[in-house]
Amino acid sequence: MNPDLTRLQPYPFEKLRSLLTDVPPPGQLPGISLAVGEPQHPAPARVVEALLGEIASLSAYPTTRGLALLRRTICAWLTMRFKMTATPIDPERHVLPVNGTREALFAFAQVVVERGAQATVVMPNPFYQIYEGAAIMAGAQPVFLDCIADNQFHPDFDSVSADTWRRCQLLYLCSPGNPTGAVLDLPTLKKVIALADEYDFVIASDECYSEIYHDENQPPPGLLQACAELGRTDFRRCVVFHSLSKRSNLPGLRSGFVAGDADLLEKFLLYRTYHGCAMPVQHQIASVAAWSDEQHVRENRQRYREKFLVMITTLAQVLPVQLPDAGFYLWPQTPVADDRFARDLYAQQHVTLVPGRYLARTGKNGNPGENRVRMALVASVEECREAARRIASFLEP
Repeated sequence: MNPDLTRLQPYPFEKLRSLLTDVPPPGQLPGISLAVGEPQHPAPARVVEALLGEIASLSAYPTTRGLALLRRTICAWLTMRFKMTATPIDPERHVLPVNGTREALFAFAQVVVERGAQATVVMPNPFYQIYEGAAIMAGAQPVFLDCIADNQFHPDFDSVSADTWRRCQLLYLCSPGNPTGAVLDLPTLKKVIALADEYDFVIASDECYSEIYHDENQPPPGLLQACAELGRTDFRRCVVFHSLSKRSNLPGLRSGFVAGDADLLEKFLLYRTYHGCAMPVQHQIASVAAWSDEQHVRENRQRYREKFLVMITTLAQVLPVQLPDAGFYLWPQTPVADDRFARDLYAQQHVTLVPGRYLARTGKNGNPGENRVRMALVASVEECREAARRIASFLEP
């Protein structure tokens, strides 16, 4: 057995199940889950039609590189979305379709990390647990950068020692952040690129929440956009991960892509060829339909704006809650320990959310998720309104 398996921690939702396993919820109240970040909005009709229209492709093996049409569509979307008209993205070299960003974020570390006693992977804290598992299974040591209110929930890159940067082989970014919703601006992204050049590490930027934001005129920037502004046309050391799960309400399609440094993607393609993870053809055709349409994405953002409004309007009376930069999570402080808060809320109001400590790791300054909870605004507007009312009732003296 691979001994590194023993270093993996239970996933947050396993911890949540254990926390609530002996807690009977009030039977008179229907359950409302704000725990899992699984979009509940309807799938776009044109995507469903494209999927069904290509169902005969079940009889064909897909290729790991993916359809040229899909790669061209992705490049066109990247160019439009991140204002990269002066920085050509080659669909033959700079893009690979993947079965959702989760498997790609994990697999990428297995490709770029050179095992050894000094191997280090740096990541935000709190974080998407796949980063930690990927680092461990690649034979590296995770190093966590606390994202707290004092630094606007951004990793404090200045606090990292030169020795840690020298040992770093891979840096995971998450912008907009999960669970904080914090967005890294272009100057920060350019600063991180300069650090990667100085210390020779790879940047893997998880941007799967990039299409859920509040102001239509101010979308979150991306790592490749920073490369373009720097004139870095080879995207050296930089790779981004995007998904249709959040953007298009298609978590079950398992469709995303990786884009950036052609040399890195060439090695990643080799790995994936052996890994056996090609996206089904019908899913690729459906993905073309999704990446080609922005109307459903704008409508999706509007639904989330409505939910943020109803949640914050009610919760602000009982909790210190703030509108995040982007994404669909709230990350409020709790008046008691976060795990106790989650357990008692479930017991009294049948509302499920995730204790913040489950999404972070304890370091020398404590656990940055303690006394916070993550609320995923994925349910309907009506359910979010009811959940906010129940939480307020729970907190009223």
